[in-house]
Amino acid sequence: MGEVVPLPVPEKAPEERPVLVLDCGGQYSQLIARRVRECRVYSELVPHRISPQEIQARNPLALVLSGGPASVYAEGAPKVDPGIFELGIPTLGICYGMQLMAQDLGGRVERTGVSEFGKTEFTAEDSELFVNLPPEQIGWMSHRDSVTAPPEGARVVASSQSTPIAAFEDSERRLYGVQFHPEVVHTPYGNELLKNFLYSVADAPATWTAAAVIEEQVERIRAQVGSERVLCALSGGVDSAVAALLVYKAVGDRLTCVFADHGLLRKDEAAQVVETFSNHFHVPLVHVDAEERFLGKLAGVTDPEEKRRAIGEEFIRVFEQESERLGQIRYLVQGTLYSDVIESGGDGSVAATIKSHHNVGGLPEDIDFELVEPLRLLFKDEVRRVGEELGLPERMVWRQPFPGPGLAIRIIGAVTRERLEILREADAVLQDEVRRAGLYRDLWQSFAVLPAIRSVGVQGDERTYAYPIVIRAVTSEDAMTADWARLPYDLLETISSRIINEIPAVNRVALDISSKPPSTIEWE
Repeated sequence: MGEVVPLPVPEKAPEERPVLVLDCGGQYSQLIARRVRECRVYSELVPHRISPQEIQARNPLALVLSGGPASVYAEGAPKVDPGIFELGIPTLGICYGMQLMAQDLGGRVERTGVSEFGKTEFTAEDSELFVNLPPEQIGWMSHRDSVTAPPEGARVVASSQSTPIAAFEDSERRLYGVQFHPEVVHTPYGNELLKNFLYSVADAPATWTAAAVIEEQVERIRAQVGSERVLCALSGGVDSAVAALLVYKAVGDRLTCVFADHGLLRKDEAAQVVETFSNHFHVPLVHVDAEERFLGKLAGVTDPEEKRRAIGEEFIRVFEQESERLGQIRYLVQGTLYSDVIESGGDGSVAATIKSHHNVGGLPEDIDFELVEPLRLLFKDEVRRVGEELGLPERMVWRQPFPGPGLAIRIIGAVTRERLEILREADAVLQDEVRRAGLYRDLWQSFAVLPAIRSVGVQGDERTYAYPIVIRAVTSEDAMTADWARLPYDLLETISSRIINEIPAVNRVALDISSKPPSTIEWE
Protein backbone atom coordinates (compact mmCIF):
# COMPACT_ATOMS: atom_id res chain seq x y z
CA MET A 1 0.00 0.00 0.00
CA GLY A 2 3.05 2.30 -0.12
CA GLU A 3 3.84 4.70 2.72
CA VAL A 4 2.59 3.83 6.19
CA VAL A 5 -0.20 6.20 7.21
CA PRO A 6 -1.90 6.77 10.55
CA LEU A 7 -4.52 4.21 11.47
CA PRO A 8 -7.97 5.16 10.15
CA VAL A 9 -10.46 6.39 12.71
CA PRO A 10 -13.77 8.16 12.35
CA GLU A 11 -13.79 11.94 12.64
CA LYS A 12 -14.11 12.86 16.28
CA ALA A 13 -15.86 15.74 17.90
CA PRO A 14 -13.63 18.85 18.14
CA GLU A 15 -13.43 18.65 21.93
CA GLU A 16 -12.16 15.04 21.85
CA ARG A 17 -8.39 15.38 22.11
CA PRO A 18 -6.49 12.08 22.21
CA VAL A 19 -3.26 10.92 23.74
CA LEU A 20 -1.37 9.46 20.78
CA VAL A 21 0.76 6.37 21.47
CA LEU A 22 3.44 6.07 18.78
CA ASP A 23 3.97 2.36 18.12
CA CYS A 24 7.69 1.64 17.88
CA GLY A 25 7.12 -2.11 17.62
CA GLY A 26 7.19 -3.07 21.28
CA GLN A 27 5.08 -5.90 22.63
CA TYR A 28 3.35 -3.56 25.09
CA SER A 29 2.20 -0.86 22.65
CA GLN A 30 -1.48 -1.78 22.85
CA LEU A 31 -1.17 -2.16 26.60
CA ILE A 32 0.06 1.44 26.91
CA ALA A 33 -3.00 2.69 25.02
CA ARG A 34 -5.23 0.59 27.28
CA ARG A 35 -3.56 1.87 30.46
CA VAL A 36 -4.08 5.47 29.35
CA ARG A 37 -7.76 4.71 28.77
CA GLU A 38 -7.98 3.07 32.19
CA CYS A 39 -6.98 6.49 33.52
CA ARG A 40 -10.18 7.68 31.75
CA VAL A 41 -8.22 9.54 29.07
CA TYR A 42 -8.91 8.72 25.42
CA SER A 43 -5.90 7.31 23.53
CA GLU A 44 -5.11 6.00 20.08
CA LEU A 45 -2.27 3.85 18.78
CA VAL A 46 -0.60 5.36 15.68
CA PRO A 47 2.44 4.36 13.56
CA HIS A 48 5.84 5.70 14.62
CA ARG A 49 6.23 7.34 11.19
CA ILE A 50 3.40 9.80 11.80
CA SER A 51 4.53 13.29 10.81
CA PRO A 52 4.57 16.41 13.02
CA GLN A 53 1.93 17.92 10.72
CA GLU A 54 -0.38 14.91 11.15
CA ILE A 55 0.11 15.09 14.92
CA GLN A 56 -0.73 18.79 14.99
CA ALA A 57 -3.87 18.12 12.97
CA ARG A 58 -5.07 15.74 15.69
CA ASN A 59 -4.38 18.36 18.42
CA PRO A 60 -3.38 15.70 20.98
CA LEU A 61 -3.14 16.23 24.72
CA ALA A 62 0.10 14.25 24.87
CA LEU A 63 2.36 11.81 23.03
CA VAL A 64 3.78 8.53 24.29
CA LEU A 65 6.63 6.74 22.50
CA SER A 66 6.37 2.99 23.09
CA GLY A 67 9.07 0.42 23.64
CA GLY A 68 10.58 -1.46 20.73
CA PRO A 69 12.41 -4.73 20.05
CA ALA A 70 15.57 -3.30 18.45
CA SER A 71 18.57 -1.15 19.32
CA VAL A 72 18.20 2.50 18.29
CA TYR A 73 21.38 2.00 16.26
CA ALA A 74 20.20 -1.14 14.45
CA GLU A 75 19.63 -0.97 10.72
CA GLY A 76 15.94 -0.58 10.02
CA ALA A 77 15.12 0.23 13.66
CA PRO A 78 11.91 2.30 14.09
CA LYS A 79 12.56 6.05 13.99
CA VAL A 80 10.38 9.06 14.62
CA ASP A 81 10.51 12.49 13.01
CA PRO A 82 12.59 14.59 15.49
CA GLY A 83 10.26 17.48 14.68
CA ILE A 84 7.66 15.95 17.00
CA PHE A 85 9.83 17.01 19.96
CA GLU A 86 9.59 20.65 18.88
CA LEU A 87 5.78 20.75 18.97
CA GLY A 88 5.60 21.63 22.65
CA ILE A 89 3.29 18.68 23.29
CA PRO A 90 3.96 16.76 26.55
CA THR A 91 5.83 13.64 25.44
CA LEU A 92 6.72 10.51 27.42
CA GLY A 93 9.26 8.02 26.07
CA ILE A 94 9.10 4.48 27.48
CA CYS A 95 12.13 2.15 27.23
CA TYR A 96 13.09 2.26 23.52
CA GLY A 97 11.00 5.43 23.25
CA MET A 98 13.17 7.07 25.93
CA GLN A 99 16.33 6.00 24.13
CA LEU A 100 15.03 7.32 20.82
CA MET A 101 14.21 10.63 22.45
CA ALA A 102 17.66 10.87 24.03
CA GLN A 103 19.40 10.02 20.75
CA ASP A 104 17.39 12.55 18.71
CA LEU A 105 17.87 15.35 21.24
CA GLY A 106 21.65 15.16 21.61
CA GLY A 107 21.90 12.67 24.45
CA ARG A 108 23.85 9.42 24.26
CA VAL A 109 22.70 5.80 24.07
CA GLU A 110 25.23 2.98 24.41
CA ARG A 111 25.58 -0.77 24.78
CA THR A 112 27.21 -0.76 28.23
CA GLY A 113 27.55 -4.52 28.53
CA VAL A 114 25.06 -4.54 31.40
CA SER A 115 21.49 -5.59 30.59
CA GLU A 116 18.40 -5.48 32.79
CA PHE A 117 15.44 -7.79 32.40
CA GLY A 118 12.63 -8.25 34.90
CA LYS A 119 11.95 -6.57 38.23
CA THR A 120 14.61 -3.98 39.11
CA GLU A 121 14.94 -1.73 42.14
CA PHE A 122 15.48 1.95 41.41
CA THR A 123 15.57 5.22 43.30
CA ALA A 124 13.43 8.18 42.22
CA GLU A 125 13.79 11.85 43.06
CA ASP A 126 10.99 14.29 43.77
CA SER A 127 9.89 15.38 40.29
CA GLU A 128 6.84 15.79 38.07
CA LEU A 129 6.69 12.09 37.16
CA PHE A 130 7.33 10.82 40.68
CA VAL A 131 5.43 13.38 42.74
CA ASN A 132 3.80 11.79 45.80
CA LEU A 133 5.44 8.45 45.00
CA PRO A 134 7.97 6.66 47.27
CA PRO A 135 11.66 7.17 46.42
CA GLU A 136 12.43 3.45 46.51
CA GLN A 137 10.52 1.61 43.78
CA ILE A 138 10.51 -1.48 41.58
CA GLY A 139 10.23 -1.22 37.80
CA TRP A 140 9.99 -3.81 35.05
CA MET A 141 13.11 -3.45 32.88
CA SER A 142 13.74 -4.96 29.46
CA HIS A 143 16.80 -3.44 27.79
CA ARG A 144 20.37 -4.00 26.65
CA ASP A 145 21.18 -0.43 25.57
CA SER A 146 21.15 2.37 28.14
CA VAL A 147 20.97 6.15 28.06
CA THR A 148 24.42 7.24 29.27
CA ALA A 149 23.89 10.98 28.79
CA PRO A 150 20.49 12.74 28.89
CA PRO A 151 19.49 15.38 26.36
CA GLU A 152 20.80 18.86 27.11
CA GLY A 153 18.52 20.56 29.60
CA ALA A 154 17.07 17.29 30.93
CA ARG A 155 17.43 16.32 34.58
CA VAL A 156 18.04 12.74 35.71
CA VAL A 157 15.25 11.84 38.16
CA ALA A 158 15.66 8.07 38.66
CA SER A 159 18.50 5.54 38.65
CA SER A 160 19.11 1.88 39.37
CA GLN A 161 22.32 0.12 40.41
CA SER A 162 23.23 -0.74 36.82
CA THR A 163 21.33 2.04 35.02
CA PRO A 164 22.37 5.50 36.28
CA ILE A 165 19.75 7.14 34.04
CA ALA A 166 16.48 5.27 34.59
CA ALA A 167 14.36 8.39 34.01
CA PHE A 168 14.85 12.01 32.95
CA GLU A 169 12.70 15.14 32.67
CA ASP A 170 12.89 18.37 30.73
CA SER A 171 10.03 20.38 32.19
CA GLU A 172 10.68 23.41 30.01
CA ARG A 173 10.33 21.43 26.78
CA ARG A 174 7.79 19.05 28.37
CA LEU A 175 9.84 15.96 27.49
CA TYR A 176 10.03 12.94 29.80
CA GLY A 177 11.61 9.48 29.57
CA VAL A 178 11.58 6.30 31.67
CA GLN A 179 13.71 3.23 31.01
CA PHE A 180 11.29 0.87 32.76
CA HIS A 181 7.75 -0.10 31.72
CA PRO A 182 5.11 1.69 33.83
CA GLU A 183 2.29 0.03 31.86
CA VAL A 184 2.90 -3.52 33.18
CA VAL A 185 1.58 -4.86 36.47
CA HIS A 186 5.13 -5.73 37.56
CA THR A 187 5.80 -1.98 38.07
CA PRO A 188 3.69 -1.39 41.22
CA TYR A 189 3.52 2.42 40.91
CA GLY A 190 3.38 2.45 37.11
CA ASN A 191 -0.25 3.55 36.90
CA GLU A 192 0.40 6.36 39.38
CA LEU A 193 3.31 7.57 37.26
CA LEU A 194 1.10 7.55 34.16
CA LYS A 195 -1.54 9.53 36.04
CA ASN A 196 1.08 12.08 37.08
CA PHE A 197 2.06 12.47 33.43
CA LEU A 198 -1.52 12.59 32.13
CA TYR A 199 -3.20 14.70 34.81
CA SER A 200 -0.42 16.98 36.06
CA VAL A 201 1.94 17.31 33.10
CA ALA A 202 -0.54 17.06 30.20
CA ASP A 203 -3.54 18.46 32.11
CA ALA A 204 -5.70 15.72 30.55
CA PRO A 205 -9.32 15.56 31.78
CA ALA A 206 -10.51 12.18 33.08
CA THR A 207 -13.66 12.06 30.94
CA TRP A 208 -13.29 8.84 28.91
CA THR A 209 -16.09 6.85 30.59
CA ALA A 210 -18.65 4.33 29.43
CA ALA A 211 -21.42 6.93 29.77
CA ALA A 212 -19.44 9.43 27.66
CA VAL A 213 -18.76 6.78 25.02
CA ILE A 214 -22.47 5.95 24.77
CA GLU A 215 -23.44 9.61 24.41
CA GLU A 216 -20.78 10.23 21.76
CA GLN A 217 -21.59 7.10 19.75
CA VAL A 218 -25.35 7.73 19.79
CA GLU A 219 -24.74 11.18 18.30
CA ARG A 220 -22.39 9.76 15.68
CA ILE A 221 -24.80 6.97 14.67
CA ARG A 222 -27.66 9.44 14.27
CA ALA A 223 -25.48 11.69 12.14
CA GLN A 224 -24.45 8.74 9.94
CA VAL A 225 -27.77 6.99 9.30
CA GLY A 226 -30.22 9.88 9.44
CA SER A 227 -33.74 8.52 9.06
CA GLU A 228 -32.68 5.28 7.30
CA ARG A 229 -33.34 1.72 8.52
CA VAL A 230 -30.50 -0.34 9.97
CA LEU A 231 -29.84 -4.09 10.06
CA CYS A 232 -27.76 -6.02 12.61
CA ALA A 233 -26.72 -9.67 12.59
CA LEU A 234 -26.77 -10.90 16.20
CA SER A 235 -24.49 -13.77 17.20
CA GLY A 236 -25.16 -13.98 20.94
CA GLY A 237 -21.69 -12.58 21.73
CA VAL A 238 -21.03 -9.40 23.68
CA ASP A 239 -19.66 -7.42 20.71
CA SER A 240 -22.69 -7.72 18.46
CA ALA A 241 -25.02 -7.33 21.46
CA VAL A 242 -23.45 -4.06 22.64
CA ALA A 243 -23.23 -2.72 19.08
CA ALA A 244 -26.93 -3.49 18.57
CA LEU A 245 -27.98 -1.78 21.81
CA LEU A 246 -25.98 1.35 20.96
CA VAL A 247 -27.64 1.57 17.57
CA TYR A 248 -31.06 0.90 19.08
CA LYS A 249 -30.50 3.72 21.56
CA ALA A 250 -29.74 5.97 18.59
CA VAL A 251 -32.43 4.98 16.06
CA GLY A 252 -35.04 3.00 17.99
CA ASP A 253 -37.35 0.75 15.97
CA ARG A 254 -35.61 1.61 12.71
CA LEU A 255 -33.12 -1.10 13.76
CA THR A 256 -33.93 -4.74 13.02
CA CYS A 257 -31.74 -7.49 14.46
CA VAL A 258 -31.50 -10.85 12.71
CA PHE A 259 -30.54 -13.75 14.97
CA ALA A 260 -29.71 -16.75 12.81
CA ASP A 261 -29.91 -19.58 15.34
CA HIS A 262 -27.76 -22.36 13.90
CA GLY A 263 -28.46 -24.73 16.78
CA LEU A 264 -24.77 -24.82 17.75
CA LEU A 265 -24.88 -22.53 20.77
CA ARG A 266 -24.52 -23.64 24.37
CA LYS A 267 -27.48 -24.66 26.49
CA ASP A 268 -30.20 -21.96 26.75
CA GLU A 269 -28.09 -19.31 25.00
CA ALA A 270 -30.45 -18.86 22.07
CA ALA A 271 -33.35 -18.35 24.47
CA GLN A 272 -31.29 -15.80 26.42
CA VAL A 273 -30.62 -13.77 23.26
CA VAL A 274 -34.32 -13.72 22.33
CA GLU A 275 -35.40 -12.89 25.90
CA THR A 276 -32.85 -10.10 26.27
CA PHE A 277 -33.45 -8.32 22.99
CA SER A 278 -37.07 -9.02 22.21
CA ASN A 279 -38.66 -9.11 25.66
CA HIS A 280 -36.30 -7.07 27.87
CA PHE A 281 -35.03 -4.30 25.57
CA HIS A 282 -37.91 -4.62 23.07
CA VAL A 283 -35.50 -4.41 20.13
CA PRO A 284 -37.15 -5.54 16.85
CA LEU A 285 -35.78 -9.05 16.41
CA VAL A 286 -36.12 -11.68 13.72
CA HIS A 287 -35.31 -15.09 15.23
CA VAL A 288 -34.51 -17.57 12.47
CA ASP A 289 -34.59 -21.17 13.71
CA ALA A 290 -32.14 -22.67 11.24
CA GLU A 291 -30.89 -25.71 13.17
CA GLU A 292 -32.18 -28.23 10.61
CA ARG A 293 -30.52 -26.33 7.76
CA PHE A 294 -27.13 -26.23 9.50
CA LEU A 295 -27.20 -29.85 10.63
CA GLY A 296 -28.04 -30.81 7.06
CA LYS A 297 -24.99 -28.95 5.77
CA LEU A 298 -22.80 -30.58 8.43
CA ALA A 299 -23.97 -34.14 7.78
CA GLY A 300 -20.94 -36.36 7.25
CA VAL A 301 -18.46 -33.44 7.49
CA THR A 302 -15.50 -34.22 9.75
CA ASP A 303 -12.75 -31.83 8.61
CA PRO A 304 -12.62 -28.73 10.88
CA GLU A 305 -12.11 -26.24 8.05
CA GLU A 306 -14.92 -27.79 6.01
CA LYS A 307 -17.17 -27.42 9.06
CA ARG A 308 -16.26 -23.74 9.33
CA ARG A 309 -16.86 -23.12 5.64
CA ALA A 310 -20.19 -24.94 5.65
CA ILE A 311 -21.42 -22.99 8.67
CA GLY A 312 -20.18 -19.67 7.33
CA GLU A 313 -21.73 -20.15 3.91
CA GLU A 314 -25.07 -21.27 5.30
CA PHE A 315 -25.14 -18.33 7.68
CA ILE A 316 -24.64 -16.03 4.68
CA ARG A 317 -27.56 -17.68 2.87
CA VAL A 318 -29.85 -17.30 5.90
CA PHE A 319 -28.86 -13.68 6.42
CA GLU A 320 -29.27 -12.81 2.74
CA GLN A 321 -32.75 -14.34 2.63
CA GLU A 322 -33.89 -12.47 5.73
CA SER A 323 -32.39 -9.14 4.62
CA GLU A 324 -34.08 -9.52 1.23
CA ARG A 325 -37.38 -10.27 2.92
CA LEU A 326 -37.02 -7.15 5.08
CA GLY A 327 -36.59 -4.94 2.02
CA GLN A 328 -33.92 -2.48 0.95
CA ILE A 329 -31.86 -1.60 4.03
CA ARG A 330 -28.78 0.51 3.48
CA TYR A 331 -26.92 0.21 6.79
CA LEU A 332 -25.44 -2.83 8.54
CA VAL A 333 -24.14 -2.88 12.12
CA GLN A 334 -20.77 -4.57 12.60
CA GLY A 335 -18.97 -5.15 15.91
CA THR A 336 -15.51 -4.07 14.76
CA LEU A 337 -13.27 -3.45 17.78
CA TYR A 338 -10.26 -1.13 18.01
CA SER A 339 -7.98 -4.17 18.09
CA ASP A 340 -9.36 -5.07 14.63
CA VAL A 341 -8.55 -1.57 13.38
CA ILE A 342 -4.99 -1.86 14.70
CA GLU A 343 -4.50 -5.34 13.22
CA SER A 344 -5.57 -4.03 9.81
CA GLY A 345 -2.18 -2.34 9.57
CA GLY A 346 -3.70 1.02 8.85
CA ASP A 347 -4.53 0.34 5.22
CA GLY A 348 -8.23 0.93 5.61
CA SER A 349 -9.19 -2.69 5.12
CA VAL A 350 -11.29 -2.84 8.26
CA ALA A 351 -13.68 -0.23 6.91
CA ALA A 352 -14.12 -2.10 3.63
CA THR A 353 -14.24 -5.75 4.70
CA ILE A 354 -16.51 -7.61 7.08
CA LYS A 355 -14.17 -9.94 8.94
CA SER A 356 -14.99 -13.61 9.21
CA HIS A 357 -14.57 -13.64 12.98
CA HIS A 358 -17.46 -11.22 13.48
CA ASN A 359 -20.96 -12.59 13.96
CA VAL A 360 -21.55 -16.24 13.11
CA GLY A 361 -19.13 -17.39 10.45
CA GLY A 362 -18.87 -14.01 8.76
CA LEU A 363 -20.71 -12.14 6.06
CA PRO A 364 -19.70 -11.90 2.38
CA GLU A 365 -17.12 -9.23 1.56
CA ASP A 366 -19.15 -7.86 -1.35
CA ILE A 367 -22.43 -7.45 0.53
CA ASP A 368 -24.11 -4.18 -0.44
CA PHE A 369 -24.29 -2.30 2.87
CA GLU A 370 -22.72 0.76 4.43
CA LEU A 371 -21.21 -0.24 7.76
CA VAL A 372 -22.14 1.20 11.13
CA GLU A 373 -19.30 0.41 13.56
CA PRO A 374 -20.03 1.90 16.99
CA LEU A 375 -17.33 -0.17 18.76
CA ARG A 376 -14.37 0.59 16.48
CA LEU A 377 -12.80 2.92 19.06
CA LEU A 378 -13.09 0.38 21.92
CA PHE A 379 -11.07 -2.51 23.29
CA LYS A 380 -12.87 -5.64 24.53
CA ASP A 381 -12.85 -4.65 28.20
CA GLU A 382 -14.30 -1.25 27.29
CA VAL A 383 -17.06 -2.94 25.30
CA ARG A 384 -17.98 -4.89 28.43
CA ARG A 385 -18.13 -1.68 30.51
CA VAL A 386 -20.37 -0.05 27.89
CA GLY A 387 -22.56 -3.17 27.93
CA GLU A 388 -22.93 -2.91 31.71
CA GLU A 389 -23.80 0.78 31.40
CA LEU A 390 -26.48 -0.08 28.80
CA GLY A 391 -28.02 -2.65 31.16
CA LEU A 392 -26.99 -5.80 29.29
CA PRO A 393 -27.34 -8.85 31.59
CA GLU A 394 -24.18 -9.97 33.35
CA ARG A 395 -24.24 -13.39 31.67
CA MET A 396 -24.04 -11.72 28.25
CA VAL A 397 -21.60 -8.95 29.20
CA TRP A 398 -19.08 -11.38 30.66
CA ARG A 399 -19.75 -14.27 28.28
CA GLN A 400 -16.45 -15.97 27.55
CA PRO A 401 -15.22 -15.84 23.94
CA PHE A 402 -17.16 -18.36 21.87
CA PRO A 403 -16.28 -19.44 18.32
CA GLY A 404 -18.62 -18.51 15.47
CA PRO A 405 -19.02 -22.18 14.41
CA GLY A 406 -20.03 -22.89 18.01
CA LEU A 407 -20.09 -26.42 19.40
CA ALA A 408 -19.46 -27.86 15.93
CA ILE A 409 -15.71 -27.35 16.34
CA ARG A 410 -15.74 -28.69 19.90
CA ILE A 411 -17.13 -31.97 18.57
CA ILE A 412 -14.25 -33.88 17.03
CA GLY A 413 -15.47 -35.63 13.90
CA ALA A 414 -19.06 -35.74 12.68
CA VAL A 415 -21.66 -33.36 14.13
CA THR A 416 -24.98 -35.07 14.88
CA ARG A 417 -27.96 -34.04 16.97
CA GLU A 418 -27.13 -36.77 19.50
CA ARG A 419 -23.49 -35.68 19.88
CA LEU A 420 -24.54 -32.03 20.10
CA GLU A 421 -26.88 -32.79 22.99
CA ILE A 422 -24.20 -34.80 24.81
CA LEU A 423 -21.68 -31.96 24.53
CA ARG A 424 -24.25 -29.26 25.31
CA GLU A 425 -25.25 -30.98 28.55
CA ALA A 426 -21.63 -31.64 29.59
CA ASP A 427 -20.69 -28.04 28.86
CA ALA A 428 -23.68 -26.79 30.87
CA VAL A 429 -22.47 -28.77 33.91
CA LEU A 430 -18.98 -27.31 33.52
CA GLN A 431 -20.26 -23.72 33.21
CA ASP A 432 -22.62 -24.18 36.15
CA GLU A 433 -19.89 -25.45 38.49
CA VAL A 434 -17.29 -22.89 37.36
CA ARG A 435 -19.79 -20.09 38.04
CA ARG A 436 -20.79 -21.66 41.35
CA ALA A 437 -17.11 -21.67 42.37
CA GLY A 438 -16.84 -17.96 41.50
CA LEU A 439 -14.16 -18.59 38.86
CA TYR A 440 -16.01 -17.80 35.62
CA ARG A 441 -14.63 -14.26 35.19
CA ASP A 442 -11.13 -15.38 36.22
CA LEU A 443 -10.94 -17.68 33.18
CA TRP A 444 -10.47 -16.56 29.59
CA GLN A 445 -12.35 -19.65 28.43
CA SER A 446 -13.70 -22.85 29.92
CA PHE A 447 -15.46 -25.45 27.82
CA ALA A 448 -16.02 -29.14 27.13
CA VAL A 449 -14.78 -31.11 24.11
CA LEU A 450 -16.33 -34.32 22.75
CA PRO A 451 -13.66 -36.53 21.09
CA ALA A 452 -14.47 -38.98 18.30
CA ILE A 453 -13.67 -42.03 20.44
CA ARG A 454 -15.32 -44.22 23.04
CA SER A 455 -13.79 -45.97 26.01
CA VAL A 456 -14.71 -48.85 28.28
CA GLY A 457 -16.16 -48.23 31.73
CA VAL A 458 -18.27 -49.78 34.43
CA GLN A 459 -21.42 -48.37 36.01
CA GLY A 460 -23.12 -50.48 38.65
CA ASP A 461 -22.63 -54.09 37.55
CA GLU A 462 -22.66 -53.27 33.87
CA ARG A 463 -19.84 -52.71 31.44
CA THR A 464 -20.18 -49.50 29.41
CA TYR A 465 -18.65 -48.31 26.17
CA ALA A 466 -19.25 -44.58 26.06
CA TYR A 467 -17.77 -41.18 25.19
CA PRO A 468 -15.13 -39.32 27.17
CA ILE A 469 -15.45 -35.57 27.78
CA VAL A 470 -12.34 -33.38 27.85
CA ILE A 471 -12.37 -30.29 30.05
CA ARG A 472 -10.45 -27.26 28.73
CA ALA A 473 -9.96 -24.17 30.91
CA VAL A 474 -7.36 -21.47 30.25
CA THR A 475 -6.22 -18.11 31.57
CA SER A 476 -5.08 -15.40 29.18
CA GLU A 477 -4.91 -11.64 28.62
CA ASP A 478 -5.56 -11.57 24.88
CA ALA A 479 -5.68 -15.18 23.59
CA MET A 480 -2.31 -14.74 21.84
CA THR A 481 -0.86 -16.93 24.58
CA ALA A 482 -2.73 -18.95 27.20
CA ASP A 483 -1.94 -21.12 30.20
CA TRP A 484 -4.05 -24.01 31.43
CA ALA A 485 -6.03 -23.02 34.50
CA ARG A 486 -5.18 -24.71 37.80
CA LEU A 487 -8.75 -25.49 38.80
CA PRO A 488 -9.18 -26.81 42.37
CA TYR A 489 -9.24 -30.60 42.65
CA ASP A 490 -12.56 -30.61 44.50
CA LEU A 491 -14.11 -28.55 41.69
CA LEU A 492 -12.78 -30.96 39.07
CA GLU A 493 -14.11 -33.89 41.09
CA THR A 494 -17.59 -32.32 41.22
CA ILE A 495 -17.59 -31.56 37.50
CA SER A 496 -16.48 -35.09 36.61
CA SER A 497 -19.00 -36.72 38.95
CA ARG A 498 -21.92 -34.67 37.68
CA ILE A 499 -21.11 -35.16 33.99
CA ILE A 500 -20.77 -38.94 34.34
CA ASN A 501 -23.83 -39.31 36.57
CA GLU A 502 -26.12 -36.99 34.61
CA ILE A 503 -25.16 -37.93 31.04
CA PRO A 504 -25.53 -41.67 30.33
CA ALA A 505 -23.53 -41.45 27.10
CA VAL A 506 -20.39 -40.32 29.01
CA ASN A 507 -18.28 -42.55 31.27
CA ARG A 508 -14.97 -40.69 31.51
CA VAL A 509 -13.76 -37.08 32.03
CA ALA A 510 -10.24 -35.92 31.19
CA LEU A 511 -8.46 -32.58 31.75
CA ASP A 512 -6.45 -30.78 29.04
CA ILE A 513 -3.32 -29.36 30.71
CA SER A 514 -1.56 -27.98 27.63
CA SER A 515 -0.75 -24.31 27.11
CA LYS A 516 -0.68 -22.08 24.03
CA PRO A 517 1.82 -22.37 22.46
CA PRO A 518 2.37 -25.15 21.48
CA SER A 519 -1.33 -26.05 21.65
CA THR A 520 -4.20 -23.81 20.61
CA ILE A 521 -7.08 -22.90 22.90
CA GLU A 522 -9.72 -24.60 20.76
CA TRP A 523 -9.27 -28.19 19.61
CA GLU A 524 -10.37 -27.60 16.02
